[in-house]
Amino acid sequence: MKVKNPKTLRLARIAALIIVIGITILVFQIRDRADEFAVYGYPGIFLIALLTNATVLLPAPGIAVVFAMGAVFHPLGVAIAAGMGGALGELSGYLAGFSGQAVIENANIYNRMTAWVNKNGSLTILILAALPNPFFDLAGIAAGAFKMPVLRFLFWCWLGVTIKMLAFSFLGSSSIKWFFH
Repeated sequence: MKVKNPKTLRLARIAALIIVIGITILVFQIRDRADEFAVYGYPGIFLIALLTNATVLLPAPGIAVVFAMGAVFHPLGVAIAAGMGGALGELSGYLAGFSGQAVIENANIYNRMTAWVNKNGSLTILILAALPNPFFDLAGIAAGAFKMPVLRFLFWCWLGVTIKMLAFSFLGSSSIKWFFH
């Protein structure tokens, strides 16, 4: 996204920061009710994944819900719904970086993450989104700070999150067989 007018860029960054703060507050207000969304099937799983991935640097229980839903619904459908919701939710980290308000400017891990994203942007996003780790938000922040094209970020994030959710939903599906056979 190229913005030439400094005033427009400043307003976009302020809006991005306000959106990130608002989403994080919303998620923490409803985090204990995430299981209620599961009754809505795949759209509920999408919404849970979106909300639990929308927090920046604060954990939310999305993977546990995907694991449990994999035992109830078809694991591939769970992974696709959770992957789409998760990738959209990860835009909050991207927006935090885009806003120019780096949450963790001088942390060692953030500096390493920015170097990885700057050198191998798409691959870094894919790998870190596919692995369960607490550092993906930092990669999203770095991608936003480096102004990685948002559609490129979303695609590689979606692919990585879908791979991760596929593993957890199939584990959830398999675990039900272990307990009842």
